[in-house]
Amino acid sequence: MANIAEDIGEETPLQVRLNGVATFVGQIGLSVAALVFVVLFIFYFTGHKEGSNGSGKFKSGHTSASLVFSSIIDIFAIAVTIVVVAVPEGLPLAVTLSLAFAMKKMMADKALVRRLSACETMGCATVICTDKTGTLTMNEMTVLRTWVAGKVRAVEDRSLSSDILSLLFESIVQGTSATVNAPIQSEEMKVMGSPTEKAILMWGLKLGLRYDMVKSHSEVLRVEPFNSTKKRSGVAVRIKANGHVRVHWKGAPEFILRESDMIMCSDNSIELLTNCRRQELLQVIEGMCASSLRCVAFGYLDLDDVNVPKTEEQLEVWKLPEGPLTLIAIIGMKDPCRPGVPEAVRRCQAAGVRVIMVTGDNLATAKAIATECNILESGIALEGVTFREYSDERRQEVLPRITVLARSTPSDKLLIVHTLKKLGEVVAVTGDGTNDAPALRAADIGLSMGIEGTEVAKESSDIIILDDNFASVVKVVRWGRSIYLNIQKFIQFQLTVNVAALSINFLAAVSGGDVPLTAVQLLWVNLIMDTLGALALATEPPTDDLLLTPPVGQKEPLISNVMIRNLFIQAIYQIITLLILQFKGKEILKLKGSKATQINATIIFNSFVLCQLFNEVNARKLEELNIIKGLFRNKLFIMIVSSTAVLQVIIVEFLNKFASTVKLSWQHWLICLMIGSLSWPIALVGKLIPVPKRPLWGSWHRRREPSFSENGSFITREYSHSENGSL
Repeated sequence: MANIAEDIGEETPLQVRLNGVATFVGQIGLSVAALVFVVLFIFYFTGHKEGSNGSGKFKSGHTSASLVFSSIIDIFAIAVTIVVVAVPEGLPLAVTLSLAFAMKKMMADKALVRRLSACETMGCATVICTDKTGTLTMNEMTVLRTWVAGKVRAVEDRSLSSDILSLLFESIVQGTSATVNAPIQSEEMKVMGSPTEKAILMWGLKLGLRYDMVKSHSEVLRVEPFNSTKKRSGVAVRIKANGHVRVHWKGAPEFILRESDMIMCSDNSIELLTNCRRQELLQVIEGMCASSLRCVAFGYLDLDDVNVPKTEEQLEVWKLPEGPLTLIAIIGMKDPCRPGVPEAVRRCQAAGVRVIMVTGDNLATAKAIATECNILESGIALEGVTFREYSDERRQEVLPRITVLARSTPSDKLLIVHTLKKLGEVVAVTGDGTNDAPALRAADIGLSMGIEGTEVAKESSDIIILDDNFASVVKVVRWGRSIYLNIQKFIQFQLTVNVAALSINFLAAVSGGDVPLTAVQLLWVNLIMDTLGALALATEPPTDDLLLTPPVGQKEPLISNVMIRNLFIQAIYQIITLLILQFKGKEILKLKGSKATQINATIIFNSFVLCQLFNEVNARKLEELNIIKGLFRNKLFIMIVSSTAVLQVIIVEFLNKFASTVKLSWQHWLICLMIGSLSWPIALVGKLIPVPKRPLWGSWHRRREPSFSENGSFITREYSHSENGSL
């Protein structure tokens, strides 16, 4: 807890990009507003612009000070309105809505979000460091192979002597944290505990173990729980029948074998463990590991009374002797791969996300399971101790090729996270133990396990995977990318509105001194259209196509070349069309009478709003030509667009005084609809225009592009674009 107490408070990749966009747009808006104010100020005092409330042009010595002041206030109001238009105030709302919507929907995909911004960060993830047990596998152990008392035996072989079984049962019962619940009536016997301990105890029961009886034959003096560094656990017991003290050790075979110098044989004799016999045992272990079995070895030693502490105080600090041991048995347990995990890993790789399996298992076991899960085929396997001993430079050189880290500790996981972040990767880490907390906190996205995870791990994580399944992690990646894409859609939509409105008012003000869109109309567009637009575009559900593209790098621009193309095509169309209406609308539409100017202004406003409504549908697909695809499945989007259209009708037809509008005939409404609907064919033609690969917004970035070779194996290509565009 002390290691994770410090909150570094880093901004997420999307927050960094949004800050850049908001700053840039704000600066442009302020510059244009200042320019408009200066131009209109000069126009007024040089007699090129009418004063406020139809007071006429400025005449030195004839225009009263109050009229001059009122006219200057009007000019200032126009400039302020342009600032209001330019600043994308709907952007924070869109981000919050998108994150909150995704957070709610992700619950159905077995992911509980603890930190909202982690949703979008997951979409930028380039590496996932995952545990094996329970995440890639079922976390349901079963003993499949055994070596007991000198030879390989069947799992349920009961031909062992009573002395060997007595030793083995004593080690299993007194050295386990699992318990056996006695059956009630017709119910079966239940074993409670961790998957590994349950599997060992179940194996003992198959051999004829009577749990309560074995438990009563000896008393526990001292227990050394399993340690991730030593990879073993020990227990000291006093046998009640003769008072002798015996120490049992259980754990990773290589550690138990290293401390053993004797071996128990089937005839109850004890033989010296020769080098030749040791090699035979190593081959047995390697054979089990190659079949993706987790191996556990059992050894013991008898102690003389002089080596046993006599008081309670001494027992509490007693360090159990680790050898020399007599080897009793080696067992191989299978934890099957979760259904769907190999495909989920493949989808991650296709999406340009590298999966690294970090496990405490033996290297051979780890490689076998990684191969089963499609992880190892695109990289190399390494042991934690080897990786730990590398220099920083060597680690950074080797890590891009590592996909399996075996015999690792939680500190190794933390070391991997720090090294990957130095390499510029966006790192997601899964963890369930208390010792995983520092790595979960250090990663860009910490994913704790809801079933096996400790409270400390959950408190340190950003997202809790409720079913402990790696396939759910892939769904989180998909949601993260969906959030990022939805934000891009809304930015394109919002900036099109802002660029068009700003340009129309700016050009009209500079050309003729009057603005076609009033402050109230612009506020309607900004506060209502953008709010509803944010709700519509920010809640688009994700599709599987999102996992066919590489992750967005941290240095890639938020505004892509495709967005810039789409934005300017629509903005230019709207600017040209509405400025033609502003200056030639009355002649083109043949408007006459006292209300001709007001009708023309209302048509301009109505056409502008309808352009945004049709462009909102365009924004759903940044590159796809078929903008209708999936539209009618998104009922919220249909409802919002319909509601906006109804509100626009109310404003034009009924709120005339408030919005400075007049009622329009059906012919004028048809003209407005035609102007708005032309956004669709224009967008279709615009998407056929190619855009340069090198981003117009931003400088250097790195991108991973996934592909598959002829035999289907996964390849990752890295492209680096420098400032001058070279590859």
